[in-house]
Amino acid sequence: MNYHTSKPETESAIDRSIPDFPGAEPIDEKNYFSANKPPPYLSEIEDQIKDFIEVHVKSGKRVVLVTSGGTTVPLENNTVRFIDNFSAGTRGATSAEYFLENGYAVIFLHREFSLLPYSRHYSHTTNCFLDYMIEENGKVEINPQFSDKMLTVLRKYNNAKNSKSLLLIPFTTVNQYLFTLRSCSTLLEKLSTKALFYLAAAVSDFFLPMSRLPQHKIQSQATGKLVVDLEQVPKFLSRLVDDWAPRAMIVSFKLETDDNILISKAKGALEKYQHQLVIGNLLQTRKREVVFVTLDNEDWIRLSDDQAEKAMEIEELIIPKVIEQHDSWINRN
Repeated sequence: MNYHTSKPETESAIDRSIPDFPGAEPIDEKNYFSANKPPPYLSEIEDQIKDFIEVHVKSGKRVVLVTSGGTTVPLENNTVRFIDNFSAGTRGATSAEYFLENGYAVIFLHREFSLLPYSRHYSHTTNCFLDYMIEENGKVEINPQFSDKMLTVLRKYNNAKNSKSLLLIPFTTVNQYLFTLRSCSTLLEKLSTKALFYLAAAVSDFFLPMSRLPQHKIQSQATGKLVVDLEQVPKFLSRLVDDWAPRAMIVSFKLETDDNILISKAKGALEKYQHQLVIGNLLQTRKREVVFVTLDNEDWIRLSDDQAEKAMEIEELIIPKVIEQHDSWINRN
């Protein structure tokens, strides 16, 4: 029997009825990006993104930036300890595949070592990858039990690779994520309304500024306690909407544990940041149902019992609905 030790105890979840943090103002943006250093590889990533965008300006494809996985908050410069969250990037990696199947080019901004499109079918599972292989006449071969499915996944992966439709960009820390997101966004503005943002990453709410990071591993304290004074991460969605990519369509996610506040939280985010769509989901049922929330509508998307029994992924229903809304956004603008 397989046990899932990472499943949270939802009965003891914190109270989420408190107000969300305010959106970042221009001064917050200036202060954050001047006080914290960009990752040293950022210029190389920017060159990759520019080349990727140029390819698809010529191909006429729409481009979606999918963010995926969770950010870490280092507590030391030479990092031994850090704050993390449970996100494995399942929603983002799965959604990226369905965007590719629906004709989009995908920039996949993901937590390093989290789930990736296509390889996700064989990593981070409770089955050992070696179970998919057998030895035959002294050679390694695919187990016939899995070969048809593996061939289907391989063909989809090769199609994405050969058409240069998938660009993988990693991050680990919240600082790396924010600098890279800003670069991606400002470069994608070239695509105007053909750019889509699908912000599925779980971004840390608090961080330790570089100026206060100890250089080396934190030593044991005489008090027997470790007290860490974290600062709030600015909510840069407002900067993305207003300045970084104002003509793009932007989809954010709202994860809650209390169904009584899910809709109000989602609408509150729309009113605050003025973007186009919030996809709400509950921690307990996120793989079976989500709700599309706009300022004037709520649309629940659910897997039927039959679909769930056949192991259908809810992202197969989510992505076409998002694309419908992107169609409308392009037509209106």
